[in-house]
Amino acid sequence: MPPVGAMAPLFTLPDDSGVPVSLASLRGQRVVLFFYPKDSTVGCTAQVCGLRGKWSAVRKTGAAVFGVSPDSVASHRKFRRRHRLPFPLLVDADHTVADAYGVWGAKVLFGYHYFGNLRTTFVIDAQGRIERIFERVNPLAHAAQVLEALGA
Repeated sequence: MPPVGAMAPLFTLPDDSGVPVSLASLRGQRVVLFFYPKDSTVGCTAQVCGLRGKWSAVRKTGAAVFGVSPDSVASHRKFRRRHRLPFPLLVDADHTVADAYGVWGAKVLFGYHYFGNLRTTFVIDAQGRIERIFERVNPLAHAAQVLEALGA
């Protein structure tokens, strides 16, 4: 995982509409990049809906917000529409970006071992440096952590 103060790994990923989003094109504004395991699961739904509920405060900071998971464009589109999310979801199907950020890892659920996104959030400053990292994010506390990091 790149440390606080390091340049954030650059990427270009499709969003839930299939439109490419490039971190390099976002220079000049802060970015909240949160990695989550899977669309339409209980924890992930709580996490994104928490951000949606605090969206007016997030928007006032001027930060761009993106959720990242290995789900498909179609899955992201359905998830975003169902929960009326005001921010894009990015498709990292081959987990290249999750690997670059050090958040693709081993997980265990009910004795089943698998790999997936570790719930982690990066706040990236306007120059592209990692400003804050939240590991093992609690989905219910996520929105408050993001707002605090953005100074809202």
